[in-house]
Order: sequence, then structure tokens, then C-alpha cells
Amino acid sequence: MHIFLTGATGYIGSAVLDAMLKGGHRVTAIARDPEKAEKLLTKGATPVIAELGLPKLYLPSLMAADAVVHTAFESSPRAVQVDQLAIETMLAAQRDALAADGKARAFLYTSGVWVLGRSARAADEDSPLEPPPHVAWRPAHENQVLAAASAGVRPVVIRPGIVYGGGRGIVADLIKDALNGIVRVVGPGKNRWPCVYDHDLGDLYVRLVEAPLAAGIFHATDEADEKVSDIVDAIAGQVPQRPDIRYMPMAEARKKFGAYADCLALDQKVRSPKAHALGWSPSQPGVAKSVARLVEEYRNAQREKNE
Repeated sequence: MHIFLTGATGYIGSAVLDAMLKGGHRVTAIARDPEKAEKLLTKGATPVIAELGLPKLYLPSLMAADAVVHTAFESSPRAVQVDQLAIETMLAAQRDALAADGKARAFLYTSGVWVLGRSARAADEDSPLEPPPHVAWRPAHENQVLAAASAGVRPVVIRPGIVYGGGRGIVADLIKDALNGIVRVVGPGKNRWPCVYDHDLGDLYVRLVEAPLAAGIFHATDEADEKVSDIVDAIAGQVPQRPDIRYMPMAEARKKFGAYADCLALDQKVRSPKAHALGWSPSQPGVAKSVARLVEEYRNAQREKNE
């Protein structure tokens, strides 16, 4: 299939790109500058130099694709508005393409499990939403995508857990802090993080693109139900010198991180039954049991970055 991918040089997007190419799919991907375009070209993708908020630059490539996979999220004060514009543009292009050739397209949108809010009981794709303020805008964007089913688009919303692996992301930041001697944890650390390995997440995107009847919401978590304190202790035991671990009171964390702190402090138990029904099964047993591998991945990523 011909896939149009946003965010291909980002954390989730790069894992999706690798998985799509490995699966034999042809990928056209947005790059913001020639340097990133060259990296995509080296991997085997066809780059289009454009920005998410300027759709005219990538519209022709969008129209030519069999499926759109949207993983990008712009880091700017206009991020939410840009995301909404991108969704509207991509869905409109898919509707126009359907009208032109009668061929239905798939649209895969990346959300996240934080929209569920606190879920001490196991939450699946049908569970009610209670998003904290930091992600309160996401359900509306999810609904916008899901509503496209009435126009002949096959809509898929993926809600990954906290992604780990490859030397990037929240868990990699904990590894970095541990190597530097001090780890700060938001809250008392007794909350559970639903996580997912980056390669496993990429595999799920491929399965969703390839499954012609797959539609709706899909969670992506390893279901290890790990407490943050257990993850941090495992990391601390894997670095050369055990770091100091400091648990930040929520008032202090909110002052430092804003509304993002409440997301990090969520206690969540999330299940992914619809993904499992597609034959998806995470390869990693969770963060704590994979720490040795993750520390090595982080070090390799830092070496590559410095070369």
C-alpha cells in the first residue's frame, strides 16, 4: 500500500515508518527541512518538504495515498489548532479521492490513553473518558476522525500508552536522569503507567493499515500495570551508580510542569482487547523487566546522536 505519514522523524512516527517499510509498504512522509528529508530518503521513504500547518504543500501526495497515518503533533502554542486543521485537510482529501476513483481510504489518528483519565479498574476502548486539562481537547479530535466513517473513510484512532524504547520518550528521560545522578518523580510514584514498546506500537499500526475491516478506537499497551516507583527502582539498579530518587509533591510538580504533571501522576490500568483481536501481542514484558535493554538502547541512541 501507499502510505502518507506525518511525524515520520518524531518518536512514534519513526517507529511507524520503520514498521511500514519493513512490511513492504511504500511511504511518503512529511519532512520540515532538507536535513530531515535526507534522513527519510536514506531509510527508504519518499520525503515531501512541508509543514503540517501548510497543507497546500503536501496535498498532492496526500491525494495519491491509499491510507493516511497521522502521528505528528506540532510543538507550538497553535498545536491544537494545527492538528485540527491537519485532520480536516486530510479527511477532505480522502473524501475527494473517494469521489474521484471510488476507492475508500483509511485514516489512522494518534491519540493517547491519557484521555481516559484515572482508571484504577481496567479500561478498554469502550470505557468513558475523563481527560485531565492537558489533553482535554483530544476527545473532540478523536470524534472528528470517527465521524468520517459516514463519508466512506475507514477511521482508526490509536491510543498508545507511554511509549518506551529507542532512546527517546518519557522512560528514556528517566534513564538519562538516573545516569546523571538524580531522578525526580511526580507524586509518590504509586500510580501505574500503561506503557508500550515502540517497535510493538509500530507493528500495531501496520496491522491496522492492512486489516480492511479494522475501524474505531484501539488501545496499545503492554498491560504490565507497572507502578512508576517500580520502573524507577529498576532503572536505578541498572546504572553504574545508584541515583538519588526524589518524589515531588504535586503542588511543586504542577508549578514546574504545569498541567502535564497531572498526566504523569495518573493511575491507569488499560487493556487493549481490540488490538489483541487483530493478532497483536507485545514482544516486551514491560519496562522494569526490559531495563537492561532500554539502557543500552539509550546509550546507542546517544552515541549515534554524537557521531
